[in-house]
Amino acid sequence: MIKINKRKVIITGLLGLFVVVLVSGIFLSGLYIGKKGSIKFWNELKNEKSEKIINTQKSYDLSTCNESTANIAEELSDSVVTVSIKKLNIKTDLDSIFDPFNFFNFSPKRMNPNQKPEYEEIQQDIGTGFVVGDEKFVITNKHVVSDIEASYKIIDKADKEYEVSKIYRDPSNDLAILEVKGFSVDSITLGDSDKLRVGDDVVAIGTALGEFRHTVTTGVISGLGRGITAGDGFGGFVESLENIIQTDAAINPGNSGGPLINRCGEVIGVNVAVSRNAENIGFAIPINVVKNSLENFNKTGKFERAMLGVRYNMVSEQAALRNEVPVGAYVVEVVEGSSADEGGIKEGDIITSFNGEKLVNKNLADLVSKTKIGDKVKVKIYRWEEDKELELNITMKESV
Repeated sequence: MIKINKRKVIITGLLGLFVVVLVSGIFLSGLYIGKKGSIKFWNELKNEKSEKIINTQKSYDLSTCNESTANIAEELSDSVVTVSIKKLNIKTDLDSIFDPFNFFNFSPKRMNPNQKPEYEEIQQDIGTGFVVGDEKFVITNKHVVSDIEASYKIIDKADKEYEVSKIYRDPSNDLAILEVKGFSVDSITLGDSDKLRVGDDVVAIGTALGEFRHTVTTGVISGLGRGITAGDGFGGFVESLENIIQTDAAINPGNSGGPLINRCGEVIGVNVAVSRNAENIGFAIPINVVKNSLENFNKTGKFERAMLGVRYNMVSEQAALRNEVPVGAYVVEVVEGSSADEGGIKEGDIITSFNGEKLVNKNLADLVSKTKIGDKVKVKIYRWEEDKELELNITMKESV
């Protein structure tokens, strides 16, 4: 079995203590993220540590991009907003703490079957967003606004509140677009995350700890092409994010959805996570992912993306050598009715090539995202010591 470092990191949204258990109050909490877990190849794999790093570095001139942190904060803070949640919760009766009957669950109040619970509306800052485009949409993380039963507000730098009228969620990329009535500020400029280099200076703006709005921190790009898996904080992983930016800029709970900005004053990432067990490790979604989602959304009014339909773990070169299997994406699960299912991919296959690209230092999810709905692609797989080639028809995955 390949054992990959399972160091946890925490998504930086301040959510109610998970929507499914939020009944008596809103607590400062968050989802957890860890490196991709272990996989099995017919029970023959040996222990080994590996880490996915995708080479996306390109050379470009930063000599004209040297804005000071103070200038960036002054010029862009008006375009950064706080996301706040409003929700009805059962009112806690503090007097019951001192009720001697309550210890045995025999409080007179509880003995009255007609007694209805009292509710109170609680509002809590839980994340950050920023304004883009002529339509003045607010971009944030999907996990920040995941509670479909709650209402949300945005709060600008002048502490003025605006109701969020509609939310479009893209869970595949942990992104959300918010429509806000009566809200109009300057949009922020989006950069090109494909031009990032390790060591580039960056600035983060957000609502640190769900309390300190428009907090500004600085750092550098520490790594590119990271792969992280988001979970529920109780050890159950729920989603994967690929090709993520790593930074040492201080990102705290409440920063989720906020911008990561280069020295040109352009957003190059959406802050999404911080390390749980280490300092100076934060993560951001590349802004080019956001731009692709926005382009698609502007055309259709909803999020649509190409879907392969597999859950997988990457086989490193070291693992391939030790176990005499090829480098590629080991298929853990195939979604019924998906492109992969209809095309003949099975659990246990290793995808070695996708659309003519070998999966050596390549990210499968990134390659799939570059295809269009309806495309026919050639996929090479390794199955039980045999190489096969399949043709797949790429289908659509729609988010709401």
